[in-house]
Amino acid sequence: MDKSKVLGYAAALAVVAIWSSWLVVSKAGAVSTLSIYDMAALRYGVSSIIALPVVIYFKPWREMTLLRIVVLTIVLGPVYILMVFGGFAYAPAAHGGIFMNGIVPAITLLLAWMWFKRRPFKSEFIGILGIIIGASLAAFDSSELQLSVSWRGDLLFIGGALFFSIYLVLSRLWNIGPTQLLLCSSLINAVTFVPVWYFFLPTGLSDIPTNELYLQILYQGIIPNTIGLLLVSFAVGRIGSSATAAFMAAVPAGGAILSMLILAEFPGPAGWAGLTIITPAILLLAVIGNRRENNQ
Repeated sequence: MDKSKVLGYAAALAVVAIWSSWLVVSKAGAVSTLSIYDMAALRYGVSSIIALPVVIYFKPWREMTLLRIVVLTIVLGPVYILMVFGGFAYAPAAHGGIFMNGIVPAITLLLAWMWFKRRPFKSEFIGILGIIIGASLAAFDSSELQLSVSWRGDLLFIGGALFFSIYLVLSRLWNIGPTQLLLCSSLINAVTFVPVWYFFLPTGLSDIPTNELYLQILYQGIIPNTIGLLLVSFAVGRIGSSATAAFMAAVPAGGAILSMLILAEFPGPAGWAGLTIITPAILLLAVIGNRRENNQ
């Protein structure tokens, strides 16, 4: 295996660690005094401070068409992230791992079929079916009271997964570089969203304890939106979108374990069965996706 692929796999593994812990931190933020708009403002506002000098120096807009700038900004914009944070307000953190990261490989595969006429193999359909079954079991792994609201969060997570899958496909298609990502994901979204949040949207920023605020700043503004997305972009460029998406197979289980340890959210039998089914299904798509890309 060449060095480039080794680095790609290492980046993907780092993303798994980031995403697993981010699930727990985001759930904690969603049930705190912070509004989901506060969390989005922290995500874009803090990351834009880091992105600004880099973007000014490299001027990535010179290598992008206006259409690509607009599309990438929207795909990673407030609609996407508010869906995700809204999901945490209704559903357990483990559901975020299953209904976002868990189904991303299946959605990515289906998008490639729709856009590029790349018909999935029969074995890939088996993987997609496994993901659907595993996610369905997890969806109903709640008490009747929890189930009455958790389905809303699950649907919001699926919406977020769709946006992220589109990003993965576009990242490969357009060869999106790190500075282009910082321009669209962080800087432009900060310029457009943060003023709207400041003047018009509800906030609980002043009521949250300082240590919790710092944790949210770190995880929403720095780790996932800059380091995480840059690592995703790097991994996609080295090992492909299918393999990168498939590495997320470890995130649902990682998020579930951290949720138990930190948030005391324990999956029931159906939840564990769903994780047991969905993880090998995603890995199956990873293996097939790698072979397909290597043969192109």
